[in-house]
Amino acid sequence: MAAAETATAETTGRTPRVVLVTGANRGIGRAIAERFVAEGDRVATIYRSGDLPEGVFGAVADISDTAAVDAAFTAIEAELGPVEVLVANAGITRDQLLMRMTDEEFESVVDVNLTGTFRCVRRASKGMIKMRRGRIVLVSSVIGLFGGAGQVNYAASKAALVGMARSITREIGSRNITANVVAPGFINTAMTAELPEERQKTYKASIPAGRFAEPSEVAGAVFFLASPDAGYISGAVIPVDGGLGMGH
Repeated sequence: MAAAETATAETTGRTPRVVLVTGANRGIGRAIAERFVAEGDRVATIYRSGDLPEGVFGAVADISDTAAVDAAFTAIEAELGPVEVLVANAGITRDQLLMRMTDEEFESVVDVNLTGTFRCVRRASKGMIKMRRGRIVLVSSVIGLFGGAGQVNYAASKAALVGMARSITREIGSRNITANVVAPGFINTAMTAELPEERQKTYKASIPAGRFAEPSEVAGAVFFLASPDAGYISGAVIPVDGGLGMGH
């Protein structure tokens, strides 16, 4: 990977960065990690299981465990150096109708999607503040702003990331650290592929673009927000949803 990094760095005229993408073992997180690797960055992930893209250093940890997150960051820093770009992507769903949703179903989703993101951001911010530079990208969802039946827990956890990014911006934005949110809509992943064909048609009919996005399209938005070109963008919500959530 070192040779590829050097070639890409020479081509792009920039120094490779240390990038941490949580949950890079599948779906959107995997595509994001692959994009940063392709651009010559040194990429790591915190994940629970599964295989990783080539060139990604993995630290196995549960982001609902603060000590485990700290240990994973320590391992990544020892291997690659201080984290300059954090993409908080890891998340879970436990869909259930409001009146049937248990405390555990609500709390488990919030603990991973929201508090888990907080744990990672808090740990990453220490190094970024010392370096006086950093990019934080929180992966939310159109559901966080649009809402979803049976998804009170998931929507609440994803909507809260907007307030988190904007508070981070106000707190440490003067240190050349940005915090932004990407809100994907329906994406072509293994999960959407399992939906019945009629339901897929219904969903696509509600999307002005008339199709689901590719994971690489979300990765492109994340990569832009982590780039020097986005240095004056912070506290923003960038939808990647084909127009589904306009105005939300």
